[in-house]
Amino acid sequence: MFRAVKPESKPETRVVVTSTRRLSAGMTRVHFRAEDLSAFEGSVCTDRFVRLEIPVIDGSTVCRTYTALDPSVAEGTLAIDFVHHGDEGVAGRWAATAGPGDVLAVRGPGGTYAPDPAADWHLLVGDESGLPAIRAALAALPADAVGYAVIEVPSASHLQQVEAPAGVEVRWLDATVDPPLDAVVRELPWLLGRVHAFVHGEAEVTMQRIRPYLLRDRGVPRGDLSTSGYWRRGNSEDSFRTWKRSQAADRQVAYAGRALR
Repeated sequence: MFRAVKPESKPETRVVVTSTRRLSAGMTRVHFRAEDLSAFEGSVCTDRFVRLEIPVIDGSTVCRTYTALDPSVAEGTLAIDFVHHGDEGVAGRWAATAGPGDVLAVRGPGGTYAPDPAADWHLLVGDESGLPAIRAALAALPADAVGYAVIEVPSASHLQQVEAPAGVEVRWLDATVDPPLDAVVRELPWLLGRVHAFVHGEAEVTMQRIRPYLLRDRGVPRGDLSTSGYWRRGNSEDSFRTWKRSQAADRQVAYAGRALR
């Protein structure tokens, strides 16, 4: 559908916080302005992401990856939704206390997915980390689109308002009382025709439970399925990247082994 674009191929941009807004108990939206957002010219991927250099206490920065929402090249504005849980993490804690005038260095965007208007129906699945990209995909769908958006949040206090076409059923899952995300996806009534699916969130849930179900049980072609682990339970982003590299290396060895049989 789309050629993958890596943010490292784009120049670094400095963005300035203009305002913040709490969307739920666990998510804050930060609005930014920049003098030059030309790197976003022609960007149509709804999972467009950027690398942020987040300042930490010792004066250094750490790199974190987030979905960029509603970039306007003409106005020099964009927004980013940050998940935060108290004092845990780096980027979420920064966002919870960010204020007008704060500055970040941003590199991007990258991206690989936008909903295919030629698909018969759409399946959008994720947790809070995938919600910004799901929100962007819902906004990009045509008015007559049909399908499902299934979003898991830690508790009822994390529910949000999202806009969706009338034919797309939005299901919110409260992790404290509802079945797991992958179990709900398996129980969805399967619609007729070609599906275009976007499944992003916790790595083991998306890549090891939902992805195999869609590929093997439902026969979804790989080209019609966008899956990614945005995080992994028990890992920081840095250790998660190490885990992802090891997983990719293991897959390459497995593929090579099959080719030699």
